[in-house]
Amino acid sequence: MPRKTNIKRSKINNNPLNVVALVLENNQGEILVAKRADHKHLGGMWEFPGGKVEDGETQLQALKREIKEEIDFDLPHATPLIITTHKYDNFTLTLDVWYHKSNNPKIHANENQPLKWVDKSKLDTLGMPEADRPIITALIKA
Repeated sequence: MPRKTNIKRSKINNNPLNVVALVLENNQGEILVAKRADHKHLGGMWEFPGGKVEDGETQLQALKREIKEEIDFDLPHATPLIITTHKYDNFTLTLDVWYHKSNNPKIHANENQPLKWVDKSKLDTLGMPEADRPIITALIKA
């Protein structure tokens, strides 16, 4: 899939929080989503698995680490999908999203978070963070 970019730079916060996420698609055209813990920011919402990029990591290294930590999946490769930036009230988030299609991915919720497979066309019906909306649009148009 071609990479799309939807970046809006904030004049208030020039140091956005850098996060990577994976759109993992199975052979039925379903996308994996994870439910955020209730005690976290945006708790109870569904999101694409991923997490923060740590100092010294490339985006892909961070993605592979986060995916292994969260869903116990050894990501063999991924294709860049979209980079989007979203400003919340107290921080700005830059979300670097990658795509991988797997025939029958074996996953496990290492953090005991609910996981579910959702048809690509139904993603926009889930309660997902605003930062994920451009990702859904990119997937539907792809």
